Amino acid sequence: MTLPKVNIRTATLDDLPLLLSFEQEIIKAERPFDVTIKNGPISYYDIGEMIQDPKAHVIVAEVGGKIVASGYAIPKKARHYLDHEFYAYLGFMYTDEDFRGQGINAVIVEELKNWSHNQGFKEIRLTVYNENQPAIKAYEKVGFKKHIIEMRLE
Repeated sequence: MTLPKVNIRTATLDDLPLLLSFEQEIIKAERPFDVTIKNGPISYYDIGEMIQDPKAHVIVAEVGGKIVASGYAIPKKARHYLDHEFYAYLGFMYTDEDFRGQGINAVIVEELKNWSHNQGFKEIRLTVYNENQPAIKAYEKVGFKKHIIEMRLE
């Protein structure tokens, strides 16, 4: 499938109602991968705060004037023993079901990578569930490599 004409722009507070619905779709998709996510309504992010944070970069992708995808890059402090003090962390990756498989997420990631490099970050990270093979393949396709697996015990 060919990439539709995609417009990437910075998210605004006017986008917040739709972005909150995207967040709920992300949570719904991730619940089967993580038995530790609480039941009932939850929120991962304070999207409104991130939109207003000059150190964060929250973006949306539009096709035909409709917002169809999202993502963010935020600075995070690295562990004290790593060779970098801060890194860019990517998250809030969501693409509307009707627009998946068209390369839109790759465009989002590319914009976030460019922003991160322009901010001086040498390291860019994201997290993905080990069982979420479609997401892992998508991130590997845009250059990410598996790095560490977090394990847990009840």
